[in-house]
Amino acid sequence: MADLHLGVIGNSSVGALVDARGEIVWSCLPRPDGDAVFCSLLRAHEGDAGFGFTDVELSWLARTEQAYLPNTPVLVTKLFDDRGGGVEIVDFAPRFRQFGRLFCPAQLVRIVRPVAGSPRVRIRMRPGDDFGARRPEVTSGSNHIRYVGSSHVLRLTTDCSITAVLEETPFVLRDAIAFVIGPDETMQGSVAEVARRFLELTTDYWHDWVRDLSIPFEWQDEIIRAAITLKLAAYDDTGAIVAALTTSIPEAPGSGRNWDYRFCWLRDAYFVVNALNRLNATRTMERYLGYIINVAAGSEGLLQPVYRISGKADLEESLVESLPGYRGMGPVRIGNQAFRQVQNDVYGSAILAATHAFFDSRLSTVGNEGLFRRLEILGERAAALHATPDAGLWELRGSAHIHTFSSVMCWVACDRLAKIAGRLGIAEAMRRWRGEADRIHAAIVERAWSSKRACFVATFDGEQLDASLLLLAELGFLRADDPRFAATVGAIERELRRGDFIFRYTQPDDFGAPENAFLVCTFWYVDALAALGRRDEARALFEATLARRNGLGLLSEDVNPSTGELWGNFPQTYSMVGLINSATRLSIPWDQAF
Repeated sequence: MADLHLGVIGNSSVGALVDARGEIVWSCLPRPDGDAVFCSLLRAHEGDAGFGFTDVELSWLARTEQAYLPNTPVLVTKLFDDRGGGVEIVDFAPRFRQFGRLFCPAQLVRIVRPVAGSPRVRIRMRPGDDFGARRPEVTSGSNHIRYVGSSHVLRLTTDCSITAVLEETPFVLRDAIAFVIGPDETMQGSVAEVARRFLELTTDYWHDWVRDLSIPFEWQDEIIRAAITLKLAAYDDTGAIVAALTTSIPEAPGSGRNWDYRFCWLRDAYFVVNALNRLNATRTMERYLGYIINVAAGSEGLLQPVYRISGKADLEESLVESLPGYRGMGPVRIGNQAFRQVQNDVYGSAILAATHAFFDSRLSTVGNEGLFRRLEILGERAAALHATPDAGLWELRGSAHIHTFSSVMCWVACDRLAKIAGRLGIAEAMRRWRGEADRIHAAIVERAWSSKRACFVATFDGEQLDASLLLLAELGFLRADDPRFAATVGAIERELRRGDFIFRYTQPDDFGAPENAFLVCTFWYVDALAALGRRDEARALFEATLARRNGLGLLSEDVNPSTGELWGNFPQTYSMVGLINSATRLSIPWDQAF
């Protein structure tokens, strides 16, 4: 079993990770980039004095089971002892419609029920404060406990014995008990009834959401789980989409490649909303359009690669001394210095996302000339920067080159602006942006095609490869039947493939040679094989990659190509996007299924 055998729960306001024993090992409150109230994922228990988690400890534990309620992010963990006793833990975050609006508070709900025998349990509620630096002060009332931290107050409301929780006294569980973890607000009514109603309404909400998805015939369960996971990565309040819920799970053991992914990368977010849009889940895209338009409006056309989920630009990076790291492999970082990097592909990512507003009639946010003119400011940047050095999509910290992918995305910006202008009937702008796109296209072909290698290469006038070249057909830069695309895919499979997986690149960088494969690159390769008509190979490789998911159907960022062990931040939106895109491309059509 992979060490990242974790389940994710959430409601697009908050999220949490739960391990196979039902311990909540990670959750940042009051929002995904907030304080890690539960942080035992990055610090192993320190004897009986450890904190930064909450769990249900079953005496004489013998085995566990874990699964989602079908088509929901409601996670059920069952614990069984060796004496015939068993408990069921139901974890979720409320999300449903009431009073004409969406209700998705910064709350986690846990219901614990006896399912066999006379199980003896101990409830441990030990949140941390300031990323595990200290334990908060504790006060209590008749049915609640307050955990007073330095920046916020957490309230646990429960019908369990308050004394049993405060003193962690073991007791025989005879009836269901409920726990609501959230803001310091008084709860109206019985906590048991509130938890029961929240569970029922949340389950109904997700069943309705999944029912509206447009999915292919094959791999439906896999796609649904990936789609739900992507939805949980969206932050409804602003429309931002986080790359992952975690920080500092290393890309490989002891590599130092430990980054904070709890922010909104414009590149990653575009891929997420595009994948959900393909499945008919359009509201996430509409919310993100609002986010990206607001970010662009305040940027004077100069975009960062990554922003806070509030849209703020400052993500100054620092080290957290109080957390030793995942399996002791620090450092733990909060913030991400990539916000200071130049990554020229972001202009294409922003315009790609906004393009949907002009062509997708399902969206309530309709593109007009006013939006087009704002996007033109980003296009001006793309046209000016397409042949200038940057850190690239892999965010190299110690070097800058003219990256082919960045240049292609600058071409994308101009190409889509030309298409939008055509849609709006603005002939002069269409001719102008088509001319810019053609100019950039010619420059890329001249400088990124290596006659020596007989393929496109990662940087202008270079000789190395990287996996982003697999997207040349997907982005429309080359036709799939262009011999140059087939040649580039062939070169990548010879040089970047290790077993069933594709590395993003293999040459050493600031941290040495990469040790693990970047999962989304393998999905890009699967898509490229399908585009080239090599569908049998693509399907076999896709199935092999699916087999690397953890027992709950989730993927992290990276995988060890030899052992299949998952590494990197979790769950990784890029990886789940790749799964959805490849599955929808490879599935047989419905009309051929019977």
